[in-house]
Amino acid sequence: MGTEANTGKVTDHAFLDACKCRPTTITPVWLMRQAGRYLSEYREIREKYSFIEMCKTPDVAVEVTLQPVELLGVDAAIIFADIMLPLEGMGVDFEFSEGGGPVIRSPVGSTQDVQKLRVAQAQEAVPYLLEAIKSARERLRDRVPLIGFSGAPFTLASYLIEGGQSRNWLATKKFMYTEPSAWHSLMEKLTDTLVSCLKEQAKAGAQALQVFDSWVGCLSPLDYDRFVMPHSKRLFDSIKDLDAPAIHFGTDTATLIERIRDAGGDVIGVDWRIPIDEARERIGYDRAIQGNLDPAVLFAPLDIIREKVLDILNRAGSRPGHIFNLGHGVLPGTPPDNVKAMIDMVHEINSRETG
Repeated sequence: MGTEANTGKVTDHAFLDACKCRPTTITPVWLMRQAGRYLSEYREIREKYSFIEMCKTPDVAVEVTLQPVELLGVDAAIIFADIMLPLEGMGVDFEFSEGGGPVIRSPVGSTQDVQKLRVAQAQEAVPYLLEAIKSARERLRDRVPLIGFSGAPFTLASYLIEGGQSRNWLATKKFMYTEPSAWHSLMEKLTDTLVSCLKEQAKAGAQALQVFDSWVGCLSPLDYDRFVMPHSKRLFDSIKDLDAPAIHFGTDTATLIERIRDAGGDVIGVDWRIPIDEARERIGYDRAIQGNLDPAVLFAPLDIIREKVLDILNRAGSRPGHIFNLGHGVLPGTPPDNVKAMIDMVHEINSRETG
């Protein structure tokens, strides 16, 4: 439970209060990839469906979305989907490999390739996602808030150009440097598509929206300013008036934190490569912060997990506006009992008393 600022009124969701920097009686916690292969209940469903079938079958997506709420006691659910889904509506042909990563069958490599892409509208591109959000809200019965999400323009552009994941994102950077006009055209089309996707998710019932810029940490600050900032800022400016706080998340972004803040978002998500108190000081205290336990810590003994949880809560201190999360997604093979224990620890330790 949380308390609405200036009213004393108790609200129902610590997560949403924390997004708005309101005081809460607990530190809310949810986890990226909180529904996934580490849960046996997820694996049972996965045996019956391919990953893309799970995403495109609303009843299945909702069932998976609710698993962490029922099993772990998280303070928010996130709709089961994938950041690649809107690209299908843009005319992109892709699949998911056995390892789970996306594979683009015809990567973008020229101005002509960019011109062939169309701006997608969410109702046509991802109707199953919007249906799943509506159904999940009904099933949740407001027990916890529901998060919708999308990729960020840069991260999706990098997948389109590389044809999948990459170690050094060389093709992406080469395209930026040698085809700047085509690059910005690509980013504009992606931004328009993602704005539609996020707005429609909020309209369908998502109560918060996370934008994943998973690979933007590969860029220098000056390249971020030139090639990414205008598009990310336009995306966040386009959704700032929605009745759904926006979370701006990236990995390996210690050199970009102020820029990511300036691009937009009510909440800035940070990974474990920077202490959360340092990140928050640089972001400013008018924004909420999300993070930032190393996912590998969940393989450690419980006393080590508790030590790490305490350190983060101590560093977060007594100021409102901290959402506990991992610095990236739950890793395959993570012991579910450790995940549940960590969530219980966060709930039991009042951050205002540990600071």
